[in-house]
Amino acid sequence: MLGIVAAVLFFFAFLINAAEISTNDVFSSTNVMLLGLLCLALQVAGVGGGWSRRR
Repeated sequence: MLGIVAAVLFFFAFLINAAEISTNDVFSSTNVMLLGLLCLALQVAGVGGGWSRRR
């Protein structure tokens, strides 16, 4: 799930950068890309991988 979120954030970062949309400092293409990398790192680390039953 976090991998899909990361892909969507990368797509938005690409659109902001390619269309040269002027945004405020919070939603700049670099910050959106870093949020995507954070989601991707969490996905690789195993966070949000699904439900698991503990015994």
